[in-house]
Amino acid sequence: MKVGVVTFPGSLDEVDAQRAVTIGGHTAVPLWHGDHDLQGVDAVILPGGFSYGDYLRCGAISRFSPVMAEVIEAAGKGMPVLGICNGFQILCESHLLPGALIRNDHRKFVCRDQRLRIENTSTPWTSSYAEGAAITIVLKNGEGGFVADTETLDRLEGEGRVVARYLDVNPNGSLRDIAGISNERGNVVGLMPHPEHAVEDLTGAGTDGLGFFTGLVEHAFA
Repeated sequence: MKVGVVTFPGSLDEVDAQRAVTIGGHTAVPLWHGDHDLQGVDAVILPGGFSYGDYLRCGAISRFSPVMAEVIEAAGKGMPVLGICNGFQILCESHLLPGALIRNDHRKFVCRDQRLRIENTSTPWTSSYAEGAAITIVLKNGEGGFVADTETLDRLEGEGRVVARYLDVNPNGSLRDIAGISNERGNVVGLMPHPEHAVEDLTGAGTDGLGFFTGLVEHAFA
């Protein structure tokens, strides 16, 4: 399976994401923010970083990059798309996901190994996990607080679209401890923590993040 990983000016984690894709058994395809096609990939990852320097709002400029026009169209047709951290922000700015990510409630950048509970295993990105699984992966953000109006939050909860929730501590003030969500169809997932930093025993928080990359084929093309 070919998984495209987009690089925006200011991306930091695209190489880590490419490596995670490879370790997960797929072929990583580098994509550039100025590309006008997705080079035949089967899925797309929007990685973490500070795209376009996070001017205006995080992800606000990236939303208008040429490659995002292609990603939005492909997502509408069912292509699996994963936005990690800044990628999550871009997905919200692109209206592929509801809500927004705002500055952490304690007004400080946070970097820690964070425990999560996987709430939804029906997406292409979480199908390798058992429902309710507790995992530990890296979290690093300054504007990671997920917010939405009460109606939207209730809809996300009622439709089972909360993909992951923070355990033990809420590191950024996200409403209802939400760490990740999906769209209605389930093919688009935004996640604030970084599974790509937890795919090898030698580094990071272990291998709990690997499941985001290994289950893709079985779910998407079963």
